[in-house]
Amino acid sequence: MFEFFKKYKFFAIVMFFLSIIIIAALMQAVKKDRVLRIYQPAQVEPELVDTTMHYVKKYHTISDFSLLNQNGEVVTQKDYEGKIYVADFFFTTCQTICPVMTDHMFKIQEAVREDDHIKLLSYTVTPEIDDVARLKKYAIEKGVDDSKWNLVTGDRKEIYDLARKSYLVAKDNPNAEYDLIHTENFVLVDTKKRIRGFYDGTNPEDIDQLLEDIKVLEKETYQTNL
Repeated sequence: MFEFFKKYKFFAIVMFFLSIIIIAALMQAVKKDRVLRIYQPAQVEPELVDTTMHYVKKYHTISDFSLLNQNGEVVTQKDYEGKIYVADFFFTTCQTICPVMTDHMFKIQEAVREDDHIKLLSYTVTPEIDDVARLKKYAIEKGVDDSKWNLVTGDRKEIYDLARKSYLVAKDNPNAEYDLIHTENFVLVDTKKRIRGFYDGTNPEDIDQLLEDIKVLEKETYQTNL
């Protein structure tokens, strides 16, 4: 037995290192070719989706919108044309999850500040309180870069429809007429206005994953060598 192993020792060593190289190459190929899924309303938790959208299984995209940002400028889909962006829903007087979410959105802003492919978008769910002046004050306090990140306000129904029919991130509130409960979700949207990921905006690990997924989506979209 000893003579057998001695005779084939060199061969065994070569095969061992060759196996390591092959496994490493396969892992790198899997990592390189990872593609983010495209989410449809039928794949999302039903309570976060308007009942009219529950059975939509393909072709879902973010609807067009027209709202005002913290500088009083009209913001529409055209401002995000050709861009990957991260969206969320918040309100300035929120004292629970919103401050954490805003801090994490700021972290994303800083991570992509020099990346022209990426933008951010935050919708207030209390537009009757969060007018342009209040959003501007909040933006200054939170270090918002106006060139990267829009905080938007406007028609309440339009914003709520976007939350439940487009971004699929808000729960209906049966105790109030046309009301909703926003969640901690961040949404990753591609250049074709499709949802490519949901992330817990209060969870640091999810934010790290979001930043990784942005790189994956950039490779897919722009064929970059990030």
